[in-house]
Amino acid sequence: MISIQQDVNVKTQRQLILPLKVVFEDDYLAIIEKPAGILVSGNSFKTVDNALAQNLQLSALPDACRPRPVHRLDFPTTGLLLVGKTTSAIAALNQLFELKIIQKRYLAICIGEMEQHGFIKDPVDGKPAQSNYKKLTSVKSERFNFLNLLLLQPVTGRRHQLRKHLAAIGHDILGEREYGKPEFLLKGKGLYLHALSLEFTHPHSGNEIHIQSKIPERFQKIFGFNYSLEA
Repeated sequence: MISIQQDVNVKTQRQLILPLKVVFEDDYLAIIEKPAGILVSGNSFKTVDNALAQNLQLSALPDACRPRPVHRLDFPTTGLLLVGKTTSAIAALNQLFELKIIQKRYLAICIGEMEQHGFIKDPVDGKPAQSNYKKLTSVKSERFNFLNLLLLQPVTGRRHQLRKHLAAIGHDILGEREYGKPEFLLKGKGLYLHALSLEFTHPHSGNEIHIQSKIPERFQKIFGFNYSLEA
């Protein structure tokens, strides 16, 4: 008779079940779509970081490591997130971000009548910051007067920069809870900020990578399902 004893002090590691949409992947890096209402990383169990291994293929390269995000998106923000799959790729991508070579663009829905384009240079947390915007379209709103679909390009990468900058010029992002006006609070709909595109030179192959996400359905509900960025 064979008996098996289990050490009660050994804790079974939980596995986070969180399917992620993968829009690009090779042995060096990947780009995934981050859902709303989840942290990229941190001390919480439910993070994008903890879900990457189950959604990505293990790299076959000698310096393969656990896939790790190389930048952040806010908890309520959706869209494209860049991930490194080898130690050399993570180091190279971090350097590209430090050199401001990786181009990031966002979509946001903002409140109130706005100019066609502009730039915001207010400091963020005492540091220089710049965000550029272009109004793609707008619609009349009974509650908010106007709602604008903006294409945003942060020149710098301060924490919550786009959200703080747009609030500073009086055009809160729809659904903004931390920096917006209380009377504009939109309950239960989330923040209308989406990481739309990433553009950079692949640090190992040298190929130009330009990945663009689709306009989220909840954005389309406001501006019409026939709206496209080429319109």
